[in-house]
Amino acid sequence: MNTSRGIGPNGQVKGTVLVVEDEQSMGLSLQIILSSVRVAVVKATRSEDAVSILRNAHFDAALLNINEPGMCGTDICRRLRRDSPRLPILMLGDSNDEDQVLKAFEARADDYIAKPFRHLELIARLDAAIRRGRLSNGYGAVLTVGDISLDVSRHLAKKKSHPIHLTPTEFKLLHFLMANLGKAIPHAKLLIHVWGPEYGSELEYLRTFVRNLRKKIEDDPAKPRYLLTEPHFGYRLNESA
Repeated sequence: MNTSRGIGPNGQVKGTVLVVEDEQSMGLSLQIILSSVRVAVVKATRSEDAVSILRNAHFDAALLNINEPGMCGTDICRRLRRDSPRLPILMLGDSNDEDQVLKAFEARADDYIAKPFRHLELIARLDAAIRRGRLSNGYGAVLTVGDISLDVSRHLAKKKSHPIHLTPTEFKLLHFLMANLGKAIPHAKLLIHVWGPEYGSELEYLRTFVRNLRKKIEDDPAKPRYLLTEPHFGYRLNESA
């Protein structure tokens, strides 16, 4: 697995995309294109690796080669769709051949892009897929759990209608937990989603931010009712708080 983080002027990453491409030159080309528009890229050269990577990290979209060797592109698309029903998946093919396009959509890909593609077209279609995916996952909405509310589009957090000051990282952590309300999220998945793939083993880093977040959202941080610890596994936001 290789990672390139596209960072914009304000230090923010626009999104994280899983690229499954066995051809080294094409993989590098996609990495350069996406990094130039502040998209973090995680590359998998084998389809089999993509399944494992997706289990341990959150992605805003996936780019797959329909002609991937080993597990073919359509098979890996079906597998990713089964494991991540709302993940935007775009397939890259060698032609606009009707049969190949049909196979991509039958595998439940969201879009099909023929090579050679125009860079701006790829970026525009990927941006559109990411926006649709985020809307379907609650981005842009107001999420509420008990006394806590999160206005995602305005980047505002409140408790009992009073504003809570959250750092950008705390906001992202709370948002991910609220979007996965009631689910126990593994430590590694939280670290990779909030901080990036290279932070997957920084458990103490996560614990520090959880302690700080609890001070802001809990009535008694020592006895949390919202942000719960799943021992030796991860954290969960209590759906019945």
